[in-house]
Amino acid sequence: MVMADTESCSSRAVDFEPSQSRKQRQKIEVYNQVLCRLRDLNIEEATFPAFEDELWAHFSRLPTRYAFDVNVERAQDVLMHKSLLHKARDPANRPAIEVRLVQVYSALDGNKAEPARVKFTRKADAQCSDYPNKKRVHPPPAFGTSSDLELVHEARRGVKDMDAVINAKPIHYRMMHEITISTNDKPKLLTQLTSLLSEVGLNIQEAHAFSTTDGYSLDVFLVDGWALEETEQLRNVLIKEMSKVEKHSLLRSHATYHVRELEQNGNKLVSGHVHIPARGSGVWEIDTSLLKYESKLASGCYGDLYKGTFYGQDVAIKVLRTEHLNENLQREFTQEVNIMRKIRHKNVVQFIGACTRPPSLCIVTEFMSGGSMYDLLHKQKSGFKLPFLLKVATDVSKGMSYLHQNSIMHRDLKAANLLMDENGVVKVADFGVARVQAQSGVMTAETGTYRWMAPEVIEHKPYDHKADVFSFGVVLWELLTGKLPYENLTPLQAALGVVQKGLRPVIPKHTHPKFVELLDRCWQQEPSLRPEFSEISDLLQDLARI
Repeated sequence: MVMADTESCSSRAVDFEPSQSRKQRQKIEVYNQVLCRLRDLNIEEATFPAFEDELWAHFSRLPTRYAFDVNVERAQDVLMHKSLLHKARDPANRPAIEVRLVQVYSALDGNKAEPARVKFTRKADAQCSDYPNKKRVHPPPAFGTSSDLELVHEARRGVKDMDAVINAKPIHYRMMHEITISTNDKPKLLTQLTSLLSEVGLNIQEAHAFSTTDGYSLDVFLVDGWALEETEQLRNVLIKEMSKVEKHSLLRSHATYHVRELEQNGNKLVSGHVHIPARGSGVWEIDTSLLKYESKLASGCYGDLYKGTFYGQDVAIKVLRTEHLNENLQREFTQEVNIMRKIRHKNVVQFIGACTRPPSLCIVTEFMSGGSMYDLLHKQKSGFKLPFLLKVATDVSKGMSYLHQNSIMHRDLKAANLLMDENGVVKVADFGVARVQAQSGVMTAETGTYRWMAPEVIEHKPYDHKADVFSFGVVLWELLTGKLPYENLTPLQAALGVVQKGLRPVIPKHTHPKFVELLDRCWQQEPSLRPEFSEISDLLQDLARI
């Protein structure tokens, strides 16, 4: 092992280089602890000659945080994860699912009869909840349970001595289901899984999501909402529902882009050409031979962003990768073009044109030389001074007010999607997940990024344009602090905290009271209590004059 006073079960630490990072040292330490534990338990597999290398390969293909999350006292769970990942290699075994009952501890809040961190949803759960003195017959969760949400929530209320708070609360045990799923990794997989679990009636209390270096996923959920005696039935339901998702994804990945005809939301794909309905004016179809590429600015799951020129004008060129093209991407591409070609405002990045003829699918916009607010914040490693912050926020609120007046929801508002031009004007960008609001005024599909997402969107409830206002409140906090929202939590932990505990980012002391009031109004749990962007613009301009 890495620690000098601990005997190692493996020779791996002997080869350890001093230059390796502290995290790598800790990872090797956990690996050695797990290996020792498995051998102490006389696990037959751990005695095989090749096991050390196989176990190390398992840790190496997963992110370093996997090792930090592992409950070493439950080293057998590492073998279960290793086995599920191995099964997932065979399409016939995908998805590989394990469901089991686990015992979860939590602190009771005062004299309440229920645990502070969980809620009952079925009578069967409630009947099994009160047994702190009974013998434990089920294992704890594979990764334990995080106290981060409690700690952050308490900190926000101004509690200083967290040890005193935790130790003052009696420990309470209850049963929950732990679901472990391994399958092919793919974009938006976590969103699909959380949606699926919600649809079958489960409440996610904690989640750990990992992607391997060779293209597989390992996702572990702690849930309630299912009768405790029906574990096998739950597993069968999940296998059935997950198989539908896998089958649908397989069909989509084999769809042939050049020969299919797609009629969806009024956008038609015929003979390899994305047809955009001819509404509005202006010639926007671009001959790609007139585009000159200069440098790559960024890469994503679905495409790349370049700086280039078009008729001598500096432009940004967003190129869609056709090798991963499927119906969803086609629809998002056509919707993004449709939205961008209809809008024109000084605080919205200007659309110049698009190419809808494969193999060169791209969207061309004005080039924003000032970069993103996210990059600017992290370059200076602090939040903006109030005058500049208010100027940026006012620009964004005006752009968003224009979009909402035209029934367009952005749905992914964050500092990374706010760009500045050469004159210091900030504009709203990236309409990849934007949508024209339905006539009913509500939407139901989940999108956006968890750390900025409104609670009604996280919970898969119907939502409207006020979801953008919530995200804007988190953006204001970003601009104020220069920090990542809920930086000590995983995205899913943050989402659960927002929904279940009313968790919000901690506002720094000495922040102007009017600005604090605006933040609190923007991220109200009830959407109708949040202000419109037109009112937000006025409030920001009034604040700038103080």
